[in-house]
Amino acid sequence: MPRTRTYLMCPPRHFTVEYAINPWMDPSVAVDGGLALKQWEQLRDALTDLGHTVHTLDPEPGLPDMVFAANGAFSVDGVVYGARFRHPQRAPEAAFHRAFYAGGAWDFREPHHVNEGEGDFAYLPGAYGGLILAGYGFRTEPAAHAEAQDVLGRPVVSLHLVDASYYHLDTALAALDDANVVYYPEAFSPASQRVLRQLFPDAVLADRADAEAFGLNLVGDGRHVVLNTEATGMAGKLRAAGYEPVPVELGELKRGGGSVKCAVAELRA
Repeated sequence: MPRTRTYLMCPPRHFTVEYAINPWMDPSVAVDGGLALKQWEQLRDALTDLGHTVHTLDPEPGLPDMVFAANGAFSVDGVVYGARFRHPQRAPEAAFHRAFYAGGAWDFREPHHVNEGEGDFAYLPGAYGGLILAGYGFRTEPAAHAEAQDVLGRPVVSLHLVDASYYHLDTALAALDDANVVYYPEAFSPASQRVLRQLFPDAVLADRADAEAFGLNLVGDGRHVVLNTEATGMAGKLRAAGYEPVPVELGELKRGGGSVKCAVAELRA
């Protein structure tokens, strides 16, 4: 069943690909800024049409990746674990996310270790009493997993990402509802694959084509799953598992190495 959610998004008014900090970015290919904004608006409207609330973070000139709002923090039950970006190009974004939470009734905690928010953390409140899955290998430091566990008071399961194309957890795994996930096994180490099989025996499994289409970079509310239109195979798998896919075209944002989930942070009050 769907559950109403609250999200934070940041419009891509300054979105470009000026540098390459992941394998999907190519600064030699121009971004259509108008199209990127139109696609972002369609994503926002898809979420609000489903009954969800979307708050907006103002974009800042000179920070083209702020549209990927999921990376700015990770919240559970009103407590916010802030981000500390690995790459200097994105590091200033953290302060604007911190300011957003400072303006509300949030308990914001400053991080000491490198982590990229919901890019590498996923929360499943209905799994094992409330479980955090956390990725490492390319961006977030393993030490941040222990820090997040201390800050948020939830058990954290560390998962080792081994394919540079899937540099964030949210490119290789997503929560479909409060207790189940979809993931691309080959993005993880053999040991992490075993952990996922044990924790989620009923998970939806993706193949490489699904992952390359950013079909794992999705937002689910328990029934509806908002995902990239390119991920047709993933949409079919989700439909067969009982979910309702909601396709949204995000081809321009994919040029920056992100899709639906990258652009959406969940606010868990």
